[in-house]
Amino acid sequence: MGLTTLLLIAVFLILLLINVPIAIAIGLATLAALLASIDALPAVTTIAQRLSAGIDSFALLAIPFFILSGYLMGQGGIARRLIDFALAIVGRLPGGLALVNIIACALFGAISGSAVAATSAIGGFMIPAMNKEGYPKAFNTAVTVTASTTGMLIPPSNILIVYSLASGGVSIAALFIAGYLPGILVALLLMAAALFYVKRMGIKPRASVVLVSLSQGFFGAIPSLLLIFLVIGGIILGWFTPTEAGAIAVLYSLLLSVGIYREIRIKDLPELLRKSVNTTAIVMLLIGASAAMSWLLSYATIPQQISAALLSVTDNETVILLIINLLLLVIGTFMDMTPAVLIFTPILLPVAETLGMSPLHFGIMMILNLSIGLCTPPVGSVLFVGCSIGKTSIADMLKPMLPLYIAMLVALALVTLVPAISEWLPTLLGLI
Repeated sequence: MGLTTLLLIAVFLILLLINVPIAIAIGLATLAALLASIDALPAVTTIAQRLSAGIDSFALLAIPFFILSGYLMGQGGIARRLIDFALAIVGRLPGGLALVNIIACALFGAISGSAVAATSAIGGFMIPAMNKEGYPKAFNTAVTVTASTTGMLIPPSNILIVYSLASGGVSIAALFIAGYLPGILVALLLMAAALFYVKRMGIKPRASVVLVSLSQGFFGAIPSLLLIFLVIGGIILGWFTPTEAGAIAVLYSLLLSVGIYREIRIKDLPELLRKSVNTTAIVMLLIGASAAMSWLLSYATIPQQISAALLSVTDNETVILLIINLLLLVIGTFMDMTPAVLIFTPILLPVAETLGMSPLHFGIMMILNLSIGLCTPPVGSVLFVGCSIGKTSIADMLKPMLPLYIAMLVALALVTLVPAISEWLPTLLGLI
């Protein structure tokens, strides 16, 4: 391993340890490593060029649209109607509110594409409701946090767009469709784990929650659910690109939130726009800085070296996949999803392709791995948002989180070893 690589890793880890924002840490580490081999002016110029080139993509225009639509959905009454729909489906079952929480998070994630937004919007309703019914506070928060990650797989998902860019152009439409079955699988296994925990711990809900009829819940949620079919159906049928779908999602969310549900007033829009601009700026800086680091790693032939090292350890495909999964799980615990995807896709995808894994299958496996990191300390953003909303601590959540973590790991093993879970729907629809 050369001086450039050692310097890159050392500076990056030191900056992370002293809590420098990750986008800044990535950029400074890349610059420091480049300064070891070339003069200051060309180094700074190269970083600027690579940062700019990293965000110079038409597909990335979808991200600010989906971010804005997520904010509109979070405050526009859509979350509450999805909760009513889930309540009508499973509210009468034992441990019903836990199941409602998981289904509502999955549905909201399928509309907003944001785990943090799902945790805030659904958790803001469901955690107090579950507390009132007698479910343990830490369990309620753990359920919300883990279920919210399904939005990373179920489209529209910003991180799948980022992976398409990092992988060299895997179809966004195919990735969107490929995420459905894995996302549903995670949700079902989380439901099973939640029911197991409720029964094992002898939790007896008070059952005083007001249930709604199936017809009432369904018809109330139809306008919100229609967004799923509008966005994804339009992409599959070729009516519009993912970027255009993002713009349509904004217009439709605006119509629902302001015109039909009337839970957002016109005077609230500037603040929502400000929040979405701030979030978009952070995401784009992450993408640009990560693209620069990815270029430097490629320039230093790190992907080829790591690929050769992994393949020299063993020729057993299952063992290599296990190593890749463990590496991604560790990465997910201390790095945000966006830079992790941009930096490690060029490194690990060639190894996966050598094993015969398609870029589509690898992408879904990678996103599921990193989604687990969202609810894992020390950096798990969704975990900390959930703790804030649920007014509980990470230490208190460890016990109820354990069966939920196991459920997610089982889903990861199935997605890794059974390619059809990711590839069947895109193949059926002729997308691959």
